Amino acid sequence: MSFRPQPAPPARPNRCQLFGPGSRPALFEKMAASAADVINIDLEDSVAPSDKATARANVIAAIRDVDWGTKTLSVRINGLDTPWWYRDVVDLLEQGSERLDLIMIPKVGSAADVYAVDALVTAIERAMGRTKPVGFEVIIESAAGITHVEEIAASSPRLQAMSLGAADFAASMGMQTTGIGGTQENYYMLRDGTRHWPDPWHWATAAIVAACRTHGILPVDGPFGDFADDEGFRAQARRVATLGMVGKWAIHPSQVALANEVFTPSDAAVAEAREILAAMADAKARGEGATVYKGRLVDIASIKQAEVIVRQSELTKR
Repeated sequence: MSFRPQPAPPARPNRCQLFGPGSRPALFEKMAASAADVINIDLEDSVAPSDKATARANVIAAIRDVDWGTKTLSVRINGLDTPWWYRDVVDLLEQGSERLDLIMIPKVGSAADVYAVDALVTAIERAMGRTKPVGFEVIIESAAGITHVEEIAASSPRLQAMSLGAADFAASMGMQTTGIGGTQENYYMLRDGTRHWPDPWHWATAAIVAACRTHGILPVDGPFGDFADDEGFRAQARRVATLGMVGKWAIHPSQVALANEVFTPSDAAVAEAREILAAMADAKARGEGATVYKGRLVDIASIKQAEVIVRQSELTKR
């Protein structure tokens, strides 16, 4: 391993990020009462151009007035290629309270995109005398974003999380699909005449996880479009959890429980992880670097794997 340790990501639960449009303030109290760890109020894709200013005002009022409890509160601003993003940032920070935790930057294609928002945020915070720095999360939604994913992950100390936005990513890549996440009908292999559907998002997911883990950022999976397909959601969530992502978006309230289910380690998994840690502690006391647990070899690397599961479990109980 490099002599430079891998930095730890923010120590907070991020199993589910529940999205709702800023143009529908009637949803805000319901979102606050949900079981999601992170609330994302949207000013971008789910808000019509004619409603941008009204939605922004709704969000500013909600930051101040709604009781968000202990949830992480994030607002997705408009993209840097639009005329709305700078006013989103200025008004949120000048008129909203310090209850706002994160700004989500969509369609990030390079570190320079994050730098632009960082410079504006820093200037406003200094001018307003804000004492709580606002964090960032970004969405990888383009060929440029995945190409520059490592430099984006290293772009700002404000950066806390990174998500994969499958729909815009697919469009940017020229993928022949209209689905948002999940397996795709024509992306299959044949074996003995039987179709098998691999995961078309696997490589992008792995690239995002690697960049995030290198720089101490939380990797999060984006939306699953078919909110009537619970098993499809579970399947995708389990795949990305296996690859190292810590959570997933919910674009419908029904998906919150599904995300929490998948990204909360089961009691059995936590118990086994603790048993592995105990077995390795006994081995270490005997001067051994490895031991046998339930018929399989466990060693120092097994300790690190078990510690991931235990930490995840502890975060969800805070």
